[in-house]
Amino acid sequence: MDKDKEMDVIVKLDNVEKSFGSTPVLKGISFEVRRGEVVAIIGRSGSGKSTALRCIDRLEVIDSGSIDVCGHQLASSQLDLKKLRRDVGIVFQSYNLFPHLTVQQNVSLALRAVKKMSRDASALVTSKVLKRVGMENKLDAYPEELSGGQQQRVAIARSLAMEPQLMLFDEVTSALDPELTGEVLQVMEDLAKGGMTMILVTHEMAFARKVADQVIFMHQGKVWETGPADILSNAQTSELKKFVGSAL
Repeated sequence: MDKDKEMDVIVKLDNVEKSFGSTPVLKGISFEVRRGEVVAIIGRSGSGKSTALRCIDRLEVIDSGSIDVCGHQLASSQLDLKKLRRDVGIVFQSYNLFPHLTVQQNVSLALRAVKKMSRDASALVTSKVLKRVGMENKLDAYPEELSGGQQQRVAIARSLAMEPQLMLFDEVTSALDPELTGEVLQVMEDLAKGGMTMILVTHEMAFARKVADQVIFMHQGKVWETGPADILSNAQTSELKKFVGSAL
């Protein structure tokens, strides 16, 4: 790999292993993500997809191997978790919004607490990111007044407000009804078009086919097959063929 391309790599996992108790979940996985790329991680439940994602944000600590994210060495004793979390936004299946705070307060909270922004400055950023996800007219609403899709869009806006270099999405539509799934996927597609580096764990094969620059198929804790989105139509292994067939 030449120097320019190497500098372009924003996420690098090298031979990462992770067990929970005596159960190995990640068995030596390696992959790279370049700046501006959209990477979809697919695979059956229990294949290690979400664990891999959580390791990238260091919500899980790996047993061996190395992970480098936005210049942070995650295994280093010198790791500054606050700086890592500024560079990496993560959105989960459950929206994790504070029920007692309005949409505006949910989004601006970290801006004020972590970035020490003034009320006016945080209000400007909040309004800008809510507009990006089509929620600017819900500033004063509380989470319970929103649909699941709207809450998920607010959760995405909250991550975007921190101006991360990388966004992680963990099955963000799996708790939503089909009609709400579309509005969240549209927001993610718009982010992809805007050049945001994204890694998403997803069951949405049509979406992966449409937006992913790279698809990683995980099976039994390993990276089984990887390539551009057309591997979904042109699988090289029987495991991926079976998976895609069952996901359609």
